[in-house]
Amino acid sequence: MLSQATAAQKAQTLSEALPYIKRFFDKTIVIKYGGNAMTDPHLKDCFAQDVVLLKLVGMNPVVVHGGGPQINELLDKLGKKGEFIQGMRVTDEETMDVVEMVLGGQVNKEIVNLINRHGGKAVGLTGQDGNFIRARKLLMEDKESPGGFIDIGQVGDITSIDPSLIAFLDSGDFIPVIAPIGVGANGETYNINADVVAGKLAEVLGAEKLILLTNTPGVLDKNGNLLTGLTAKEIDAMFADGTISGGMLPKISSALDAARSGVRSVHIIDGRVEHALLLEVLTDEGVGTMIRAK
Repeated sequence: MLSQATAAQKAQTLSEALPYIKRFFDKTIVIKYGGNAMTDPHLKDCFAQDVVLLKLVGMNPVVVHGGGPQINELLDKLGKKGEFIQGMRVTDEETMDVVEMVLGGQVNKEIVNLINRHGGKAVGLTGQDGNFIRARKLLMEDKESPGGFIDIGQVGDITSIDPSLIAFLDSGDFIPVIAPIGVGANGETYNINADVVAGKLAEVLGAEKLILLTNTPGVLDKNGNLLTGLTAKEIDAMFADGTISGGMLPKISSALDAARSGVRSVHIIDGRVEHALLLEVLTDEGVGTMIRAK
């Protein structure tokens, strides 16, 4: 039996969630799922439970997943070293085969099964399904040679996203789980950074929130302090002085683009925290870093 204090605490938590449930009812929440939350068995269960609960209380969660550690693991087995430039994976033809196998097959199906085991109705997709993520080859600006570009292989730049497939799944109470693989004009496949896909998808769907799960508490300053309520101007300064670098570059850039394009709030949260998703969406405190357009 619950003690009076514990019962009161649980009741307080539930009542605190109510205004958020009402506020976000029938709103789209795009969630980028990555980091430790994808590899730790207990955190995987917590994530799946959170997504199912958000759906059951009337929200429309859309999951976009990464799979960097799993791709690296298979590349290692094949004796191939993963290479990154400005936070983007260099993707030759052989690496693209691995990306499609891991993201579109192994990881996507595992997440779908996990959500379904916890009572959801998840459907796995890649951008090839219905050609809903169209892409072209990404040419990355060469910071060492102004005006020059770096060819990083079959890495895609999104040209368009067709929201009709996602809307159709939402209307049937399904939870879309999306692997970040795009398709080109001639049917060629492209590896697209999952943070970029999540950000663009949030824009196109007119999402209420974009939530990016990471392996850090959020955006940290040079002294390791957590920052929140960041504006575009503050983030530009952090890019310039090198506070934000490496794998955080595409993450923060996508978050900022989404905020500037009308997504109401963008959050970078710590996926190593149990039920981080529920804490962010349904409590007063929230967790991690919030980014605002202005």
